Amino acid sequence: MRYRSIALALILAASTATWPAIVQAAPATTIAARYAASDQYAPGKIDPLIIDLDMQARFVKDGVLYRKGAKGKGVILLADPVTGVSHELAQDAVLVPKLTASGATFGETVDIRPTGFADGVLTVAAGGKEWSIDAAGAVTAKARAEKPDGVVSPDGKFRIVSRNYNLWKVEVATGKETPLTADGSYDARYGINYPLLGDMVAANSETPDMEVGAQWSEDGKQILTFRLSRNGSYIWHGVQPNPPGSQFPREFTYVYPTAGAVNVPHSQPVLIDAATGKVTDLNVPAVPLLWPGNPALWWEKGQVIYEWQARGYGELKLYAIDPATNVATVRVRESLKPIVTVTSTAMVSAPQLKGTLVISERSGWAQLYYVADGSDPNGGQRLTQGEWEVTNVAHIADGGPVLVGGIGREPGVNPYFRSLYKVGLDGAIANLTPEPLDHDVTLSEDAAWFIDRMSSPTEPTRTLLRSGADGRIVAELGRADPSALLATGFTMPEAFETVADDGKTKLYGMIYRPKNFDPKKKYPVIENVYTGPTTHRFEESYGDNVRGSVNSVAQLGAIVVTIDGRGTSQRGQAFRSSAYQNLGEVGLDDHIWVLKAMKKKYPYFDLDRVGVYGGSAGGYDTARFVLRRPDFYKVGVASSGNHDLRLDKAWWPEVSMGIADDATWERNSNASVAGNLKGKLMLIHGDIDDNVPVAASYRLSQALVAAGKPHELVILPNTNHAVFQPYYWNKLRDYFAVNLLGETPPVEKK
Repeated sequence: MRYRSIALALILAASTATWPAIVQAAPATTIAARYAASDQYAPGKIDPLIIDLDMQARFVKDGVLYRKGAKGKGVILLADPVTGVSHELAQDAVLVPKLTASGATFGETVDIRPTGFADGVLTVAAGGKEWSIDAAGAVTAKARAEKPDGVVSPDGKFRIVSRNYNLWKVEVATGKETPLTADGSYDARYGINYPLLGDMVAANSETPDMEVGAQWSEDGKQILTFRLSRNGSYIWHGVQPNPPGSQFPREFTYVYPTAGAVNVPHSQPVLIDAATGKVTDLNVPAVPLLWPGNPALWWEKGQVIYEWQARGYGELKLYAIDPATNVATVRVRESLKPIVTVTSTAMVSAPQLKGTLVISERSGWAQLYYVADGSDPNGGQRLTQGEWEVTNVAHIADGGPVLVGGIGREPGVNPYFRSLYKVGLDGAIANLTPEPLDHDVTLSEDAAWFIDRMSSPTEPTRTLLRSGADGRIVAELGRADPSALLATGFTMPEAFETVADDGKTKLYGMIYRPKNFDPKKKYPVIENVYTGPTTHRFEESYGDNVRGSVNSVAQLGAIVVTIDGRGTSQRGQAFRSSAYQNLGEVGLDDHIWVLKAMKKKYPYFDLDRVGVYGGSAGGYDTARFVLRRPDFYKVGVASSGNHDLRLDKAWWPEVSMGIADDATWERNSNASVAGNLKGKLMLIHGDIDDNVPVAASYRLSQALVAAGKPHELVILPNTNHAVFQPYYWNKLRDYFAVNLLGETPPVEKK
């Protein structure tokens, strides 16, 4: 009840602390006009202004299905990968009246998305439904495919379902049900996970329907599944204070493993005899559950393959288990100090190569290794070399080669740009995407062809069809045309590069300017932030740079920036290492360093007026920046922030923190530095957030109250982790307008 009373009491006004007078150049337009421009570039509004930004290209049985042209005026085509020739399947102008007559409804924008083509029948998504169009042009609404209840056996005769935390076998023909397990309970359940709070809220039940995590053996004699033990982990109590259609609050109890907790749930792989129901624990350790998700285990050529990681990510193993003998063999073992960073590590079973492909940071960079079955699980043949990162295994051919994604290999190319490489087991490597741009690729099932969406932050996307053998361009399906966007006065973003204070490490960022930008005036600066070792903050593609919230916020009359400081991923182990047990400080001074470098190049950066905003971990960063560097970052809007990492889902903080002591967790808590607040801070959180519980923002708010620090706390009703709704955007914009720009927001806003 304590937190709930704080929520009611602390819908606080802007800080009344003494603040230096804001000195600014007269704005080129009124604040109302700038809000209107901000609305014009809000997320979701820009796509219709760029023709062929997303061509919705996908592989189908007979080629590549894609659409071309403006929405409502475009065509749907099919490309032949062999010849590169496309032929038209349908036109929007013909489809719209037919779909409308069949019951489809369209909003402001006509959006018809091709979803499939087989045997002469085209399927599209439009108006919230899926439709079939036959060769004669007849339109039929497709019935929603019903998900089968349970996991169906290979011969189709049986289904596995969950009843009261146990698994049952159901005979399809008769409906006869036979229990396979009998000792399941809330604390030790078979084949189903703990539901998220959002699932419970949606179902208005603490036991919503859950997908059964079970797999039949190929012969239908055994069932591979797991037993999930709560293992003494804490039971949360979530409250939906104002559920729709009810006068009274609803309360839900649920399991949500948190970082640093002594106990978290464990998943034990088991085999069940389909005939007798005999349950056998596989001879492997249970895996700690750090987020409600099923363990990684599957059948492969008659064996069970199982991925295991130690709590704190000190060690990863890939097991192969013989179901007949229950003998487990470790195929791969990965153990690095101080931690195995799972976002830069992968173990990919490769029966095509009679072994396992491993992406490992043993050299300090994520490189590709091949570990043959039966060989030393700690060893392996290194297939790639150099100071660059293999990001994923995209395809494995019988006997090789392997197609992998990679970044940072090509000299003189932005290190965040993605490429596709062909790697042989002899270590030979070929770049299939040699253009010095970012390549977002989709492979055909056999990897004979791939779709390449090629762009840069400033170069519009070209959508290509290429050969998977040598990268040869078979056809250009189209290229993005931003003419309509540019005609609105939109200012294209700029990529920025500088060198860190060590004199050698390159740091990158993006700069977003408002329309009607005037370099002779001074502009406040707002940073959109997200740090930490699970990702990076540099947006490498054209689409991501023009679509985001940053362009909308810039229209208020500010320069908006994103910066990738040290501590993030895919730049090598040394670049990321400062994040270990140090999320509260990592990269912070790099961000200030880059902003000062930007100021040297562009004097119109007003670094006396710097704001920051971000969501989730970016919400944590926002509060941290304002609290740890209060003389530099003056205004912050933190949404859905994991302000105390001990209240966050275990996997995310522990990827960076490992097994930390109480003092380390406390040092990284935003509440520990609440007394530093000098500027303005708004905390925004959804009341039913099941990714980062709202308790995280309550806890920081409580610490700020205890320290006598005025702030704003906004709790959005019936809102989960994603707070992106008009009310949120207006609160964010108004907060910056008042506290950073020194202006009064317009009364009427969209």
